[in-house]
Amino acid sequence: MLVIKNLHAEINGKKILKGINLEIKAGEIHAIMGPNGSGKSTLSAVLAGKEDFTVTEGEIYYMGKDISDLNVEERANEGIFLSFQYPVEIPGVSMINFMKTAVNSQRKYKDLPPMSSAEFLKYMREMQDLVGLKSDLASRSVNVGFSGGEKKRNEIFQMAMLKPKLAILDETDSGLDIDALRIVANGVNKLKTPENSVIVITHYQRLLDFIVPDIVHVLYDGRIVKTAGKELALELEAKGYNWIKEEIDN
Repeated sequence: MLVIKNLHAEINGKKILKGINLEIKAGEIHAIMGPNGSGKSTLSAVLAGKEDFTVTEGEIYYMGKDISDLNVEERANEGIFLSFQYPVEIPGVSMINFMKTAVNSQRKYKDLPPMSSAEFLKYMREMQDLVGLKSDLASRSVNVGFSGGEKKRNEIFQMAMLKPKLAILDETDSGLDIDALRIVANGVNKLKTPENSVIVITHYQRLLDFIVPDIVHVLYDGRIVKTAGKELALELEAKGYNWIKEEIDN
């Protein structure tokens, strides 16, 4: 599904990623944990193709294809989805029109005919029910006036509509209470299949109580310094990140 080899990236001349190596297979959930400033959000942005960051070295293969030269839109159409830590508001653009444009753009990329209005509305209602999104939110402007939990749930709804092969959830638990966290995680779990993969980026173990990872990585100072099973998240919760630094120094 995804193979990253010796990935280095910087922004405004500042090195952030310093040699990331990572392989994710279809059907797997990987959690990436680490302290602030370790490069977690940079990694997600680079995978999505955001132009703020410059890749200075390394390779990214997705579905066996080198995607280094693909822009954000092309990567999205190829099936890479990024859930933002702070979802943006888009005044004047309804969720219905926003999602219809996105879905039909993806279909056009795949040489499929656009969905009719009736087909789209039926499909949208099915995905709303799947992730528990209130019907009135779909008719409002994108994220305008939404609570933090509603914004995150709305992103999982978008994920359901677009059916990505690789979903990257960048601190999707940020600002959520336990009930909202459970609802968002439930939506992610319902969308999981043997053919798709998920990268969960988080500071805290609590999200991983609901979205159980197959593999946990610790990202520290731009490098993946430790990889283990889900028990690693529990160890980080108990010890914090200082012990990782001590292990590296020793």
